Amino acid sequence: MYPADFIEENKWRAVRYGLDGRLIDFGKGVELPARDLVRELIEWFIDDVVDELGTARRSSTPTGSSRRAERDRQLATYERTGDLKAVVTS
Repeated sequence: MYPADFIEENKWRAVRYGLDGRLIDFGKGVELPARDLVRELIEWFIDDVVDELGTARRSSTPTGSSRRAERDRQLATYERTGDLKAVVTS
């Protein structure tokens, strides 16, 4: 259990900065990118379930850099075309 004010700090950061912000990893006592902590939480929460179902390989999350590259490509497509259909089909 962590003090309520610690939890509130991370909630405030999440609301203010979203996934682009940094959250406090209370166990390690350091700030880390929110995306990394969310990924870690999801992996911890579902790892045993996906292993039982045999879906671990299919559900593996892409690396942060590949997701950023995909996001950047999608944003560039939208900025170039102004068309969400082009983003989806590109």
